[in-house]
Amino acid sequence: SSGINAEYGVKLWDLRKLKNFKTITLEDKYTVKSLTFDNSGHYLAVAGPDVRVYQISKQCDLIQTWKAHTQDATSVKFGPNVDYLASVSNDRTLKFYSSSSSA
Repeated sequence: SSGINAEYGVKLWDLRKLKNFKTITLEDKYTVKSLTFDNSGHYLAVAGPDVRVYQISKQCDLIQTWKAHTQDATSVKFGPNVDYLASVSNDRTLKFYSSSSSA
């Protein structure tokens, strides 16, 4: 054993202060392929083995997870007014999600 543990997560930085203010911890071996904030900065979408949406506040709460692709999602993008989320994958599909969908 090397004694080194890899840290899996997403670090959020305040670029004005050059300080990490929040870390979202992910499962071991979770590989983030892409992430994006909505226009308001209140929601963060993460693409990897699944597609996730976190609500960013004092705590970063996981509010939705979709496992619609057969391979890793490689990119995510919010629609206008956060009315939908789109993801693409190595399985060569494009998926759309709404806050009420569970696909």
